[in-house]
Amino acid sequence: MVHSYLRHGPTQAFGLICSNSSNSKYGDKVAYVPALEDVLVWDVKKGQLLAVWHETGHRSEVTCIERSPQENVFGVGYADGSIRLWDSGSSSVIATFNGHKKAVTALAFDNEGTRLASGSQDTDLIIWDIVAEAGLYRLRGHRNEVTGVRFLVPQATRSTSVDSPSSILLTVSKDTLMKVWDLSTQHCMQTAVAHRAEIWSMDISSDQKYILTGSNDGDLKAWKINYEAVANGLRESESGEIDKIIDFTASFPLALHHRASRVLFHPYQPYLAVQSHERSVEVFRIRTEEEVRKKELRRRKREKEKKGKEKVGSTVTETKKTLDEGDPKPDEAILPDFFAPLLVVRASGKVRSFDFGTKDTGKGKSSVQIFVALTSNALEVYDIPPPTTSKGETLEATRAYVLDLPGHRNNVRTLCLSSDDQILVSGSNGSLKVWNMKTTACIRTMDCGHATCSCFLPGDQHVAVGTKSGEILIYDLASSTLVDSIKAHGATVWSLHVRPDGQALVSGSADKEVKFWEFRQETAAHLKKSLSLGHVRTLKMSDDVLSVRYSPNGKLLAVSLLDATVKIFYQDSLKFFLSLYGHKLPVSCMDISDDSKLIVTGSADKNIKIWGLDFGDCHKSIFAHEESVTQVFFEKKSHYFWTVGKDRLLKYWDGDKFENIQKLDGHHNEIWALAVSNHGNFVVTGSHDKSIRVWEKLDEPLFLEEERERELESVFERGLVDSLNRSEPGDEINGQSSTEVTTVTKQTTETLVAGERIMEALDLANSELEALREFEEQRGRENISEAFNLQPPPRNPILAALDLKPEAYVLRVVEKVPSTALHDALLVLPFTKVISLMHYLDTWARMGWNVTLVARIMFFLLRVHHHQIVANKLMRTSLIPMRNHLRGALRQEKDIVGYNLAALQHMRQKHEAEGIAQFLEQNLEEDNAQGLAGEGKKRKRVSIR
Repeated sequence: MVHSYLRHGPTQAFGLICSNSSNSKYGDKVAYVPALEDVLVWDVKKGQLLAVWHETGHRSEVTCIERSPQENVFGVGYADGSIRLWDSGSSSVIATFNGHKKAVTALAFDNEGTRLASGSQDTDLIIWDIVAEAGLYRLRGHRNEVTGVRFLVPQATRSTSVDSPSSILLTVSKDTLMKVWDLSTQHCMQTAVAHRAEIWSMDISSDQKYILTGSNDGDLKAWKINYEAVANGLRESESGEIDKIIDFTASFPLALHHRASRVLFHPYQPYLAVQSHERSVEVFRIRTEEEVRKKELRRRKREKEKKGKEKVGSTVTETKKTLDEGDPKPDEAILPDFFAPLLVVRASGKVRSFDFGTKDTGKGKSSVQIFVALTSNALEVYDIPPPTTSKGETLEATRAYVLDLPGHRNNVRTLCLSSDDQILVSGSNGSLKVWNMKTTACIRTMDCGHATCSCFLPGDQHVAVGTKSGEILIYDLASSTLVDSIKAHGATVWSLHVRPDGQALVSGSADKEVKFWEFRQETAAHLKKSLSLGHVRTLKMSDDVLSVRYSPNGKLLAVSLLDATVKIFYQDSLKFFLSLYGHKLPVSCMDISDDSKLIVTGSADKNIKIWGLDFGDCHKSIFAHEESVTQVFFEKKSHYFWTVGKDRLLKYWDGDKFENIQKLDGHHNEIWALAVSNHGNFVVTGSHDKSIRVWEKLDEPLFLEEERERELESVFERGLVDSLNRSEPGDEINGQSSTEVTTVTKQTTETLVAGERIMEALDLANSELEALREFEEQRGRENISEAFNLQPPPRNPILAALDLKPEAYVLRVVEKVPSTALHDALLVLPFTKVISLMHYLDTWARMGWNVTLVARIMFFLLRVHHHQIVANKLMRTSLIPMRNHLRGALRQEKDIVGYNLAALQHMRQKHEAEGIAQFLEQNLEEDNAQGLAGEGKKRKRVSIR
């Protein structure tokens, strides 16, 4: 009988407030921040997690977040090139777009929120139709990662109430270029070499007059938008030059010559924020034209007064006269005069991104809030005070909210579980956190040094922590206090382990010593018992000690050294017993099974070795991870064990059969810490990406052969998808794409599966129709009595179960393909299947079934397979009736749409008319009421002639 195991699966991830893979968004005290593959929604004021935007099975990091003008809609770009539209109300995916080959780096919605522009590391731009859920076209022109995308709203649009879609797109890239694209004709109208270094950021002012770009050399440049050129198109002037849409206006250096990694205008208040330093954000106030004019007047006046003092005999009137003559016009004011430095927001850590609050959420009505996401896994919100008129006063931003408790500032280095699996303790450089495993809430946070190892002491009331400085710290969890601090070693404490009888503790350190400690209960003056450690004896080793373990039967002590060997001693007498050698690099971790029969060692040489503890014989050496093995633990009461490594994988092994049972990936950086449940229900891993993940045992059985098959299939599918998405050799000339505009296609595993389903449905329906046709022919050949007795062929079980005709079944399969993946799924079909599908399209058009889908598929197939269809004479017979059927069906659809539009316009006119009537009636009533009230107080005024 085939041996089965139980599958493990990811259930929870916590300890992460925000990751530094993407920008963040903030509005109305709610922050939308990236957390590796998820987006977290935090209430910053209360410090509560409101929602997690997680799609099952999706493992790529979030790289870009953008808010849509439509309510509750967010666009989120991922590292695998996919874009998902999320509904923030229901925390669900509205649509998924696949088009980019690399990470999405910039997103922008148009003014109506119906189109989305995306830029990527693959240098392409893609315009998506959100309503039709399809990619419209791909624009090529940049030669490096696209860092900023913005739609330009034409001035005519903003002055009138009717919204027309914006057709001008601005993009900046790390290739130092800024490009202006006309989306109506799908070509680049202007290319400007904006900076000498990589452009990292761009934003358009809220009045849509200026563009600011920030580069790697710490320069901020301003560009003016020429709306006449936008309206009139590209025309030559008298001098023969073509009108430019964007003109360079001014350049102003920042206070710190660092990379301007983000430039942001406040959506409706006169503020500009620039991040040009790792830990601070500069905030500027935008002056009005009147203020700039007054400032210029004052400056000129001071200059004249200085000259007046030098020139003797000049009168005041002359000064005034010359002043009036030199009045600067608002247009003459140079752009840098408009930006007055207001203050610098200094955050408590490195800033990853920032955002202005969308609503006035500060204390004062005119105060503005700025939200800062830090690379150290924390969020901060600052209040920016309104500018003051007094000269001497310096403004400072005040910190309104901080969110940093539910996560570590640094990577998680050690984890340990209490004996009942209820409490988890995690340690990092600077802090020790206690978590409730049921709710995954952070219960306690305590300061500590650079934690390297930890373990619960008997009774689960205290935790011992080894630090990089050589101390052993003992914490009382109930009062969350440091009970004892012992300077145990002269170098890093790498390992701690409690003796199975619970009476003593052993510590191993880089100072080449193994020290033994016994637990002592001390009663302090206030009669409260506290635990402390008493040093009993020391075992000196020949090299640095990396790991120490007692065997569960309490007889042996294993010590791993920097010389890549493991020494085993008798626990009571410390007499040498065995030496295990075979690893090429130091053994960083080890564990002994519950029956004290096996010891498994993990090393920096990427191998794990399984040894017998009776004679020290090596049972098996396995190449376990692509990088160093960092932790290994046996599951309780079994020979199954877990390993983690710097290759970001968690692996489950059978120590008797030497088989890899399961491979689990989920972390986005090397895994440092591992803790296995004492009841064998789950394992917990802690990583350099600051997240802690729980992997629970499921009821689903796992068979090794099936698991290996599944792994091979996924490798094959990945290879197939990559080969299909590889660009054609003729696509590029001198490393640059030959065409500026191309179609949006990208094959994924989902589109391949969808294409195969359509092919299967066509085969099934064709065989069913063929059987029916043969039956009809046979019945036609026989005489009436025999024909009557003939039995029809049995129906296909699937069609019988669904009670559908073959044509309806194929339509049902095609309808189930997601709208975004339909075109790519149709590209999978070979030409023979395309011809077969066209016959069904004709039937559907004749029956009037889902005409919009039929038309969409039909036009796409005609565009893709145009040459083959034109060359095939047999297609003519099916195309002519199809044209008539489809034309009739589309005309009917058009009539319905026209009728509905007319009805909606009538309803809007009626609503507007009623609104105006109500408004006039209300005004009349108010006037009458005022008149009546006035009569009671004052006498009527009579005009006497």
